[in-house]
Amino acid sequence: MHILYLHQYFVPPDGSGGTRSYEIARRFVRDGHSVTLITTRAYIPGYYFTGEKGKVVEIEGIHIIALDVPYSNKFSYVRRLFSFLQFIILATWKSVQMRDVDVIYATSTPLTIAIPALIAKHWHRRPLVFEIRDLWPELPIAVGALKNTVLIWMARRLERMSYAHSDRIIALSPGMKEGIVRAGYPEKNVTVIPNGCDIDQFQVPEDAGKDFLEEHPYLKGGPLVVYAGTLGLINGVEYLVEIAAEVKKSTPTVRFLIVGDGRQRERITKKAKDLGVLNETLWIIPPISKKKIPALLSASSIATSLFIDLPEMWNNSANKFFDAIAAGRPLMINYQGWHADLLMKYGAGIVVPQHSARRAAEILEAYAMDSEKLSQSRRAASMMASSHFNRESLFSELRKVVDEIYDGSHYGTISS
Repeated sequence: MHILYLHQYFVPPDGSGGTRSYEIARRFVRDGHSVTLITTRAYIPGYYFTGEKGKVVEIEGIHIIALDVPYSNKFSYVRRLFSFLQFIILATWKSVQMRDVDVIYATSTPLTIAIPALIAKHWHRRPLVFEIRDLWPELPIAVGALKNTVLIWMARRLERMSYAHSDRIIALSPGMKEGIVRAGYPEKNVTVIPNGCDIDQFQVPEDAGKDFLEEHPYLKGGPLVVYAGTLGLINGVEYLVEIAAEVKKSTPTVRFLIVGDGRQRERITKKAKDLGVLNETLWIIPPISKKKIPALLSASSIATSLFIDLPEMWNNSANKFFDAIAAGRPLMINYQGWHADLLMKYGAGIVVPQHSARRAAEILEAYAMDSEKLSQSRRAASMMASSHFNRESLFSELRKVVDEIYDGSHYGTISS
């Protein structure tokens, strides 16, 4: 089977960011299939390329066409839309040039990935699996990024058209599935396959964490609270700075580390400086590769996943959540939804209030200083990761979906 895989922001294992598509694609290759993945260079380290546009690289048997379309989380919304348009045009052209395609697999965001995916589906007359990572256009509308009524209408039309023409849909959370079904897509054709836990990669020897602390000695001396991810508006990482400032007043031994980049980095840095925690109890460092995240988490006492007050984000399937539990690390989050339900059910972390840094600091401080509670939470996180979110088990479910539509298309029995 030849899978044409469309993902605008593919991240290899030595890149910085979520590697879900890499993990899925390499497993298809491992199982004897061919995968051609069309993406951009945005999150692929530069040493993979020699300067040619549309360079084809191979990573663990995955044939990758990396289009020269610039993108950064620091781009304005208008600049992002221009990048989306560039990718649509180039990815469509590359897709229709493919030969012997059996299945198209497309993953959002952005939702505009659906355009080359749908064209490829009808050009090759092959089934499409559409993976939904966020409910667009709900999120850009909610944060005010999409205000124009005509653009909102167009986005909603694209959403419904994408669903209607997909043979199967993969949703990354139960809430996302509910949103897809509300939009009119048959429930029986939606499968929930959340982000997975790469347990073998993340449960590293204790020495890995110690080595990370030796490289960053200023983090020694007390419990370490870590945020590793995008520093965008929607992430609300400024709130962690406010919490750190409150914790410093009573327990200055607690350390905070923010690892990442994005449009809010300068704002976050300024707030940390203004509140008197920057480089005293809180540090901010650039993104690190996914390969180094296990050591970072091993060094940590508590990982975090944060969002601004936006109920539309409660259905998210944040990579940082699953990486943390894969590493056996408890989490602090500040939002409700299925993540909060999981943490409370298994005792694998804490949920702090959205708008009270002082109260959040009190909860975090008590939790971070309770070594017995932390040990229990670590065991709970590991158990949850292995029993419910093991990447290999989740891939088996995904493989069944793809095999089903491949066999159905071959024998002419697909129904959607």
